[in-house]
Amino acid sequence: MIEYSEFVRLSRSHDSDERGHAAHLAALAFLDHEGPADEHAALYASLINFLDDPSVKVRAALAYGLLHSEQAPRPIMMALLQDSPIISRAILQYSPILIDADLFNAIRKGDAAIWLSVAQRAQLSMRVATLLIERDEPGLVLHMLRRTEISLDASLLVRLAATHGMDAKVRGALLARPDLPGPARLILVQRVTEALRETRIVAGALAPERLERLLRNGSDTALSAIGEAEAYLRKREFVQTLVGSSQLNARILLHALVTGHVMFFASCIAELSGATREKVFTLLESGSRSALSALLLRADVSTALGKVLVQLVLHARTADLADDTAARHFVVTALIEELIAEYDGVIPEELEETFAYLSEQNIALARKAARGVMRVFAATTHLPMLVPPSDNSLPLQLPAA
Repeated sequence: MIEYSEFVRLSRSHDSDERGHAAHLAALAFLDHEGPADEHAALYASLINFLDDPSVKVRAALAYGLLHSEQAPRPIMMALLQDSPIISRAILQYSPILIDADLFNAIRKGDAAIWLSVAQRAQLSMRVATLLIERDEPGLVLHMLRRTEISLDASLLVRLAATHGMDAKVRGALLARPDLPGPARLILVQRVTEALRETRIVAGALAPERLERLLRNGSDTALSAIGEAEAYLRKREFVQTLVGSSQLNARILLHALVTGHVMFFASCIAELSGATREKVFTLLESGSRSALSALLLRADVSTALGKVLVQLVLHARTADLADDTAARHFVVTALIEELIAEYDGVIPEELEETFAYLSEQNIALARKAARGVMRVFAATTHLPMLVPPSDNSLPLQLPAA
C-alpha cells in the first residue's frame, strides 16, 4: 500500500517505469477493492486513463495486473486486446474474460502468432479448436492434435487423416488420440502401409511378392481389429463406411472369422442383411446350417462363399480363434481339406480367390504355430537335441535313462 499522493506522483512521472508501477498497483487495487463504490469507480477511471499512456511498458504493466482475473473489467481487457502484439497475445493466451466469440474474431483476423497464442490457452472449446485446425498451419495442426483433452469432431479427424496422414508426426498425434474414430484409424493404417511399401530398407529386405503378402495381411488384420473395437462400442459408422466405399469384400469377411473378430463379422453381416446385431449374434452362436445359409444369402453373399463361411462359423464355435494360433491353423487346414474333397481338387472359379486366401493364411499360421511350439519346447525341455552325426563326427552319446 502507498499513500494517494505517492500514487499520483508515480502516475504523472516522466519515467515510464514509475508510471507502469502505478498502473500495476491500480489494477491490483481494483481487483482487491472492498470499500465504497465511489472509490471503486475512481480506481476504474484510473485504469481507463492508463490505457491512453504512450508507453507500451505502462499498458503492459496494466495488462499484467489484470491478466489472470475473472473480475477484470471487460471493456479494458478488450481495449488491451487491440493494443500492441506483445499485449494482445498475452491477453489471448491467459485472460479468462474472453469468450469464444472474441477468440473467433481474433483467429479470423490474426496471423500465425495470434493463432498460437489462442492455441496455448488452458481451456478451449471444440469450436475454437476446430477453427484453429482449419487454418491448416502445420505446426498449429500438430499442436492441437496433441491436446488430447480437447474433443474434436469425428468428421474433422477423418478429414485430417486423409489429408495429413502421410506426415509421420501428424499420423502419430492422430493415433494417440482416444477419440480417433475407426474410419480415420483405417485411413492411417493405409498410409502406414504405403509408407512401408516405399521405404527402401523394407523393400530391399523382402522379395516384392512376399512384401505385398505381408502388407496385405497386416492391413487386413488391422482393419478387422479396428472393426472389432468399433463393434464392441456398438458404433456402426466404421462398417457403414466400408460398405458405402465398397471396401467390404470376401477376403475381409474371411479374415474377420479366421482372426476371431466375430463381433466385427456380425456387424458386417447385420449391415449387409439389414438384420439386427442381436439376431445375427444368436444365429452365429447357435443357428443351424440352413439358418446361417439363409442369413448370408440375405446379406447378398454368393452361395459358394456362403457355404465356406458357414463351415468356418461352425468350426469357430469349438475353437478360440482370437488368441489360439494353433486353433486357427487347425481350422484353416480343415477347411482347405474339406474344399479339396468337396470339389475333387477342382476349385470353382468363384472360390479361387477364397481358396488362395486360405492357403496363404495356412502357411502364415503354420509358421506362427511352429514358433510357438518351439518356444514352449525350449522352455520346458532340458535334454540335449539328437542330431544325426556327419561322417567326420564322433558317435553321439544317448542321454542316460
